[in-house]
Amino acid sequence: MREQPVVVAARRTPIGTAAHAFRSLTVDRLAAPVIGAVAREVAHLGVPVEDVVLGNCTGPGGNVARVSALAAGMGHGVPGVTVDRQCGSGLAAILLAGQAVGGGEMDLVIAGGAESASTAPLRAHRGLAGEAAVPYERAPFVPAGHPDPDMGPAAEALAAARGVSRERQDAYACQSHAKALAAREAGRFEQEIVAVGGRVADQRPRALRMESLSRLPAAFVPAGTVTAGNSSPVSDGAAAVAIVPERLRAAAGLPGLRLRAGAVVGCDPELPGWGPVLAVRRVLRRAGADLERVAAVEIVEAFAAQVLAVTDALGLDPLGADRDRVCADGGALALGHPWGATGAVVVTRLFSRLVRSDAPAGTLGLATAAVGGGLGVAALFEVV
Repeated sequence: MREQPVVVAARRTPIGTAAHAFRSLTVDRLAAPVIGAVAREVAHLGVPVEDVVLGNCTGPGGNVARVSALAAGMGHGVPGVTVDRQCGSGLAAILLAGQAVGGGEMDLVIAGGAESASTAPLRAHRGLAGEAAVPYERAPFVPAGHPDPDMGPAAEALAAARGVSRERQDAYACQSHAKALAAREAGRFEQEIVAVGGRVADQRPRALRMESLSRLPAAFVPAGTVTAGNSSPVSDGAAAVAIVPERLRAAAGLPGLRLRAGAVVGCDPELPGWGPVLAVRRVLRRAGADLERVAAVEIVEAFAAQVLAVTDALGLDPLGADRDRVCADGGALALGHPWGATGAVVVTRLFSRLVRSDAPAGTLGLATAAVGGGLGVAALFEVV
């Protein structure tokens, strides 16, 4: 019998810029506090945690999810599985956990993601006999013979292809920081954040001025429009949610976010930022829902160019009519972008925006992320 998976708890760490706030914390030391916090929130349900599913991109290997589960005190009987869909890993992990609960295989799964760019191991190709190893910055997203741009140049190409101007990118970045500062001042992050390393607040958000942003040089392509100011930083952080079947949620009388539908799609690896457009369209089609009915949208803000290209295509106006609908409290441009965790961070944000704010039952929320190599991930949730 098919179950309905529901997110009933969601927490995250503060997000730190790589080599700064959490520079000495390994990925399991970031993940364990949020796993433990989420597990404690649902302990009263009286069912054991049956698995931990975590997204991670650049960690040390050794099954980060299992290591983190043990570090969180989950006990030897709780397994773990680590998911790599690059920047979509945290959201993909939640979808996988939802499938396990929805299929009736498990009654409580903790899912999310974690990334410690600060402590990620150096990587090198093993040299031939007598030759030195050859270090490399990142693994390929595609096999030889396919376009494999870094995400910065890819965002630049998408901005050019979709006509996203530098002025709009800077305006969106400026707005993201302003939203995040306002949310922090109003205390809207407090219930979702688990203190780590003595920190209780995100490191990065700051007041920006359009005049200052406009003076920044192009970061990736000469005379381009994508700059350090309208791009997200490399970051450290973790986020996790608890997923249970609807029957357990209802019996306990808990509010939550029911997972209506999820989608993972592929797209042209030369324009990976386009993936959310296809994923969102598919997930809405599967759920039989219209975007006009979605009250809260959370897009992983890797680059302002990418967000605006996607929202333009979907008919959203985050700089105008949809300002309070799309990333209402800011996003990765302001908070930071811990790759393997960021897809779970946006679900945690949806949980705060809808469940913690007592949105009425039936309210819809959408989370989506673009992925290097040409993927898109999306999930549609409904308040219950």
